[in-house]
Amino acid sequence: MEKETEIKARVLDRLIAHLDNNKDVQNIDLMILAKFCRNCLSKWTVQEAKELGIEVDIDDARQQIYKMSYQEWKDKYQKKATPEQMEAFNNRNI
Repeated sequence: MEKETEIKARVLDRLIAHLDNNKDVQNIDLMILAKFCRNCLSKWTVQEAKELGIEVDIDDARQQIYKMSYQEWKDKYQKKATPEQMEAFNNRNI
């Protein structure tokens, strides 16, 4: 079980690095295609920590995922969603 947990942790680290190296991939695009985004990973971090009795602040979780403050990431990399993106987002099956 310990090795499985370590492997999962490494996979998550790799996913976070991959997202960090592909900042052009917008959260809205991830939500449309995969039904999760960087914000979801942050929220899941907080939720899973809580399940373990550990308090993790959402801003700290976002810092881990975004590799900078959420506001800094938004200012530098987040683009305004296009009407087409919003339509696709609103029409996705959840």
